[in-house]
Amino acid sequence: MPIAETELHYSNPFELLVAVILSAQCTDKRINLVTPKLFQRFPDAETMSSASSDELFQYIRSVNYPNNKAKHLAGMAQKLHGEFGGEVPETVEQLTTLPGVGRKTANVIASVIYNKPTMAVDTHVFRVSKRIGLTKNAKNPLQTEKQLIKHLADEIIPKAHHWLILHGRYVCTARKPNCEKCGITDICEYFRKQSLKPIKTPKQKQIKSDTVKLSTSKIKKI
Repeated sequence: MPIAETELHYSNPFELLVAVILSAQCTDKRINLVTPKLFQRFPDAETMSSASSDELFQYIRSVNYPNNKAKHLAGMAQKLHGEFGGEVPETVEQLTTLPGVGRKTANVIASVIYNKPTMAVDTHVFRVSKRIGLTKNAKNPLQTEKQLIKHLADEIIPKAHHWLILHGRYVCTARKPNCEKCGITDICEYFRKQSLKPIKTPKQKQIKSDTVKLSTSKIKKI
């Protein structure tokens, strides 16, 4: 993945924050269809802070869980405008004080906007890192995050986040990983285990032949 970056469309930190909040349990493709009109109407935290959740709902009704997300956006914009002067904060600790912003969302903003060595763990990162063998016995996103940042250099962590997401989205898919097109099979624990499995061949049909018993008494002499 030579171009490892988010597939969400945005032009400033506020727009990315909104897009990431909306992207929870929803595809980036869907979010990119929704946000242009939303950003046109609410270009910054100050404008959005004066909107009601009902008004915001009308713009995001096609995403998953629009009611909750509309409330999150309204609360986030109000706090961002009132306490942070409309500027998206840099630290994970400050970001997670905003409504609708959990650790994963905060890590995305910190790494994408501010190039911080934070690892956002979504379903793709959690699954792929475990399958490849980058994590061991990680039972939740936080354990996965801690293991990954412990063994990855700070300067590549922001990009590694996208590497794992894109790899899981387009190559190492959940149901059927495309190992034939994968460029990292030489380090993949899953591929190694699959290679060690015995190759199953179709069972050969056993042809039953009748045993012909020839009696010497019935053999004709030529």
